[in-house]
Amino acid sequence: MIQVNITALTNLTGLFLPGMIERRHGGVLNVGSLAGFLPGPGMAVYFATKAFVLSFSEALAEELIGTGVTATALCPGPTATNFGNVSHGQKMRRLNTPKMPAATVASYGHRAFRKGRLLAIPGWQYHFLVFLVRIMPRWCVRKLAGLFNRTTEPV
Repeated sequence: MIQVNITALTNLTGLFLPGMIERRHGGVLNVGSLAGFLPGPGMAVYFATKAFVLSFSEALAEELIGTGVTATALCPGPTATNFGNVSHGQKMRRLNTPKMPAATVASYGHRAFRKGRLLAIPGWQYHFLVFLVRIMPRWCVRKLAGLFNRTTEPV
């Protein structure tokens, strides 16, 4: 997970960004997650790697001002993919949340990228969640994320 979400993302950006800057055209679209905005007991490494994606994208966007190149971080909430099966194996979250279709998330991210927006957070409820995370005490955010990530063993 660290190799994909941090190492590959950083290396690929370093590989392609100089040419975009030279041409004064292009952009980087990184796939983050709402997880990047908070700590994630129960999925600590995943949440931490997504925090890297968010922080890296924000810093990169600032560095790219005036170059003609943009950086966008797509930060969706729960999305209907195979990720849950891979990340938890046969475990199920105690709290089951509705998932946004992957095609909807991808389309939203692409539109935000084309507009040069830094953050792409599909769904008003997730914008509200990010706002709450910013005003709540860290200990409370950590406890709530831990409750959300708790799993049950397969029956």
